[in-house]
Amino acid sequence: MSTQEHIRRIQIDGDEAAFSGLYELHEPRLNKFAYSFLGDREVAQEIVNDAFLKIWMGRESLYKIRNLQVYLYVLIKNACLNHLRNTSSQKIKELQLTETYYFQLSVDPSHLLISKELEVRVLNAVNLLPPRCKLIFKMVKEDDLSCNEVAAILGLSNKTVFAQLAIALKKLDDALTGK
Repeated sequence: MSTQEHIRRIQIDGDEAAFSGLYELHEPRLNKFAYSFLGDREVAQEIVNDAFLKIWMGRESLYKIRNLQVYLYVLIKNACLNHLRNTSSQKIKELQLTETYYFQLSVDPSHLLISKELEVRVLNAVNLLPPRCKLIFKMVKEDDLSCNEVAAILGLSNKTVFAQLAIALKKLDDALTGK
């Protein structure tokens, strides 16, 4: 069932099974995203659960949300930043955001064809990317978000996202071609 079908069933019918399906569809990626900010799995899970609770509680007005995926990412990003702001007076540094290993290659048939050596080279190249560049690359390539959606989620201009993605792709190309 598509996200739109889940939303329709939740909004119109108050369908708890559709809500569970929506949760299962989005929770793993959102959890990783929250964890990349917080470095604490328990708090990340709590923030994601709170976001879905907000969706359930406001289910009658779900029609107002044009893109649920972007809405959830922004909701979770803001909740993570609020949590960090409330628990620490220390300024958030980009380095701290990427100390957690946010980028992971998911296992699917196409990745199984990649040799172990190539996979290691890709992972090493991604880990060498600057923090923001790595986050943007991961959101576009793994989470399947568009550059415009990433810009909206991170509060950046589209031009910045495109530039960071271009840098990431260039550095990966250089690493894989041995330049």
